[in-house]
Amino acid sequence: MNRFNRFSFLILGALVILVTVSCKDNAAAPIQQTKIAFKKEGELSIFKGTSDTLKTRLDIEISDTPYERQTGLMYRDNMASHNGMLFIFKTEAKRFFYMKNTKIPLDIIYVGADKRIVSFQTNAKPYDETSLPSELPAKYVLEINAGLAHTWGLEKGDALLWK
Repeated sequence: MNRFNRFSFLILGALVILVTVSCKDNAAAPIQQTKIAFKKEGELSIFKGTSDTLKTRLDIEISDTPYERQTGLMYRDNMASHNGMLFIFKTEAKRFFYMKNTKIPLDIIYVGADKRIVSFQTNAKPYDETSLPSELPAKYVLEINAGLAHTWGLEKGDALLWK
């Protein structure tokens, strides 16, 4: 082998080693997942439909942009028992929610333009992509931890008030 070929061979060998080591280092790097924290944006009270008796109060995160409504509570590991997410739509219409990429079981409460509960989907299962429709048109949707609608005794006609 002449000097040029030996030099080329050494350079090529060094490049192969460098690329191999670089690829192994990149493959071993852990993937960072961002945790999504609850962001209190308001307070919501639920009152018995036939009186002004307070049933419960909770802190809410508001979802009122197309991106926020599409993402909702996806990718979250948990939610405190007196927290919820309130989805606000511009118009009242039949709503369809599902649990794609949602890790925590939820109760989904559909609320009409008059801010009264029109229907429920309780104990929605994590990651289930089955459509969970409202029974009647809704302008708002409240998501809370599964089982709380029953625990708090929520019923159709109960009124919501938030600020």
